[in-house]
Amino acid sequence: MDLHSTQNRIIEFIKAWTLPIAIVSGVLLYLIYDSIPGLEAAGPVLMRIIGFLQPALIFVMLFLSFCRIEPRELRPRKWHAWLLLFQSAGFLLFAIAEILMPDISWKVLLEGAMLCLVCPTATAAAVVTGKLGGDISGITAYTILINVIVAVLVPLVVPIVHPAEGISFVTASSLILAKVFPMLIAPCLLAFLVRYLMPHFHIWLLRYTEVAFYLWGVSLMLAILMTTRSIVHSTTPVIVQAGIAVVSLLCCAIQFWAGKKIGKRYGATITAGQALGQKNTVVAIWMGYTFMTPVTSIAGGFYSIWHNIFNSWQLYKARKRQE
Repeated sequence: MDLHSTQNRIIEFIKAWTLPIAIVSGVLLYLIYDSIPGLEAAGPVLMRIIGFLQPALIFVMLFLSFCRIEPRELRPRKWHAWLLLFQSAGFLLFAIAEILMPDISWKVLLEGAMLCLVCPTATAAAVVTGKLGGDISGITAYTILINVIVAVLVPLVVPIVHPAEGISFVTASSLILAKVFPMLIAPCLLAFLVRYLMPHFHIWLLRYTEVAFYLWGVSLMLAILMTTRSIVHSTTPVIVQAGIAVVSLLCCAIQFWAGKKIGKRYGATITAGQALGQKNTVVAIWMGYTFMTPVTSIAGGFYSIWHNIFNSWQLYKARKRQE
């Protein structure tokens, strides 16, 4: 076997297994870093690099994905209403359960489920949806809608369930919108401006929209690295972490199933499944720290692992159907 053939096989392997490679790499990179004491001093610098690199990657990959969308395609779909109802009702039911049972020992599991259910759709869900053959514009419209709902619902409900001083409704809503919208709306608007003001450049960009998926692979690796860091250094008892892991797994499975079930009625099985199941776990972790407790935020970390494993399996099945 010649060198060129070997290189092609390696490239094809990386293309086929981008997500599993990203997940395993993220875990291993952090474990290697954590096991070498001499690297500890570099931690703050590395955190700053990741803090800059991750948003930059997400911005570019969303910009490339949104270049494929016509602005008029961002209209509400019927399945949007059902998914919004599912997320809101699920979140409220767990909140009511916690209000009625404030002293239960497994309160953190209820809060973990609340986070997993109300968490908005991942900004990168459009990339995976496109790869699976779904409706990119449909999931983008839903992502905008669910972020607005979350910005209203969480500040209204969480202070009742988990009171905290110094955070008003307006402040909390502004924090949530400021956390999510710049990374969602800005690349969308830029893509539309390029479409109408620089049409030739837009046509050129359309040749490279596939790059968005591989940028997401790098972004995923960094996200899993940070998830591994939070789990490794958590002071939460192992039994509690195991309980949160199970709750987040159940929430992940139920939401993918419910999304696909609802979407099937409207010819949007893939899109609705991703809209409900693939979460912006960075926001979930942040909401856990900001509005609940550090322990609760672990649910977002575990959910990140589960939904990416499921996405890897879905992409594998889609690739096998194409062969």
